[in-house]
Amino acid sequence: MDYSYLGYTADRQIVKGKVSAADAQSAAEMLSNFGYRVVSLKPTSTFLPTTGGFLKSKVKVSELVTFSRQLSLLLQSGVGIVQSLELLSAQSTDKALKTVLFEVVNDLRRGKNLSTAMAEHPHVFSTLYCKLISVGEQTGSLEAVLRNLADYTERQAAATAKIKQAMMYPVIVFCLGLAVAAIMIFVLMPALVDMFAQLGGTLPLPTRILLSTMTFLQSYGVYLLVVILAVGIVGFLYFRTPNGRYNRDKLLLKVPVIGRIALVNELSRCCRSLSLLFHAGLPLPEVMTLTTRATGNRVVARSLSEVEQDMLRGQGLATPMSKREVFLPLMVEMTKVGEETGNLDESLIVVAENYEIEADRRTQTLLGMIEPAMTIAMGLGVGFLALSVFMPIYSSLSLVG
Repeated sequence: MDYSYLGYTADRQIVKGKVSAADAQSAAEMLSNFGYRVVSLKPTSTFLPTTGGFLKSKVKVSELVTFSRQLSLLLQSGVGIVQSLELLSAQSTDKALKTVLFEVVNDLRRGKNLSTAMAEHPHVFSTLYCKLISVGEQTGSLEAVLRNLADYTERQAAATAKIKQAMMYPVIVFCLGLAVAAIMIFVLMPALVDMFAQLGGTLPLPTRILLSTMTFLQSYGVYLLVVILAVGIVGFLYFRTPNGRYNRDKLLLKVPVIGRIALVNELSRCCRSLSLLFHAGLPLPEVMTLTTRATGNRVVARSLSEVEQDMLRGQGLATPMSKREVFLPLMVEMTKVGEETGNLDESLIVVAENYEIEADRRTQTLLGMIEPAMTIAMGLGVGFLALSVFMPIYSSLSLVG
């Protein structure tokens, strides 16, 4: 049974979280063994499901990278796995990670191995992560596996951060443009129109166009908003279905410029996953299965699954890849070289590094294209609004004169 607790440590630091135990007394003894003085201990409610993970806090990728590196260092120094996790849990500033590590330590004390205990928390430790930890436990190379996982996770986070950074400038410029347009339309325009109407003049064409647009939005804006929301909800629900996610990812790959960046980024992640798993000593069919599960793009995932089926029929890895357009020539050729030389993991690392360089270059090029395009679009929009606002001012001055 799960219990939520509130207590404090020997140095008077407040701690809280959840613990699994047979009864309240066992839970209290378990917390006492960790040096916690329990203030409150209550059974958690089972009315709301938590197995799906949507009520659980996410752990930052940077925290997971730091945890992997520090755990590897502690194990390499000769510290026991339980003591290492307790130390990392005590010094962690991330509450979600602290709670997870506490539960992992509890499972270890019950006799579970590390990979099994981590698999109980899929919102923190992915299937690939847990599988590699299991391989490290079996081969006695847990420290090396943790270092490789830290490098792998850090590279994935860096690739995602580059894409977010590239989109930051357009989003900021667009929001500023909306703010300027709202001020000019809803603050300046009404007063100017009323003044010009009292003087008996005819509004300029840009101003009449803007006013007609405002009138339309005032009359039908609610209906338009309802339609947009309905389309958005239907689209959101559709894209949550397997076919919807596949069609969304397929459409993304066909978008000019952006599609190539998305494909290259996804293939670089696949190559690193394949290399990492193969280097760890897993059989190739299991490597393909885990890589398919870890792939974010459904089109690439389906292609990898088809390649796996052809591979099991004895066609190898490079030959099935060459039959599918989603796998670029460099990846196919280097995979073929890796199969022939027996250095598949090293060949795929080379491919991943090349794709990462290409993705970074194309992302910078895209950003260079977006900035002037946004500047021109904002200039045209602000120019039209300026004409709509200032032309009545000049016209009213002539009427007054």
